[in-house]
Amino acid sequence: MDSTFSDQTQVAVVSTFSHLINTVFSGKLNAACWQRALSGDFQEIVSKLELKENLTEISMDDLRSLELSEQGCEARTRIKNDFQLLTDAGASPSLNLIKSYERDEEFDFIPTDVYSFHVDRSPIGTDTFLCTYYGAVSEILPNHQAEQKLLVPAIRLKLKELHEGREEEFEHFLTEHYFDLHYEAKPGARPIKLGLGHLWRLAVDHPDQSCLPCIHRAPLEKEGEYRLLLIC
Repeated sequence: MDSTFSDQTQVAVVSTFSHLINTVFSGKLNAACWQRALSGDFQEIVSKLELKENLTEISMDDLRSLELSEQGCEARTRIKNDFQLLTDAGASPSLNLIKSYERDEEFDFIPTDVYSFHVDRSPIGTDTFLCTYYGAVSEILPNHQAEQKLLVPAIRLKLKELHEGREEEFEHFLTEHYFDLHYEAKPGARPIKLGLGHLWRLAVDHPDQSCLPCIHRAPLEKEGEYRLLLIC
């Protein structure tokens, strides 16, 4: 992890799962990281899993069925423990083997896929949890280093051209198509890489939230390399 990471006022770095889930988000603080150095061979797990689609959900039964070395078993135990911790906390974790995500080719001037910096939204109080065990890692972006894409004059003009309804319906149109959730980095912005093995909790846009939602994006995958990601 970047040596300047712990200085970021946006992020709380913690040492236990209990601290992770109990950190209170407010003001600029909208991300928490359970910082860990995980042992075990996660690459072995990736090499023995079957990719059925570009994104394949791996069940705990799939994971348990793998024949692994001692180091592979150690990595598997870590994943299973994280899965159980999140489940016990009321979350619904999913373990994903990822070759690539689906790209948004409909709106090329404002793509709304996960490779774009974006925030998550929920009608209820919740958070996004994620941990990359292997492969390219996600990034977050400090809110003051980002601009909502729909506020960029050239993009907003194209959105108005795309909108065929009445002027008073324009804001609903933006929300309906998730355009309002996407951001672009300002010049000189410094995204924060989330690193391998760390379990993250990111603030989501919901009615009871007392901080700004955390802006994040999925990475472009490395050629010939899959990602192993726990997310909920």
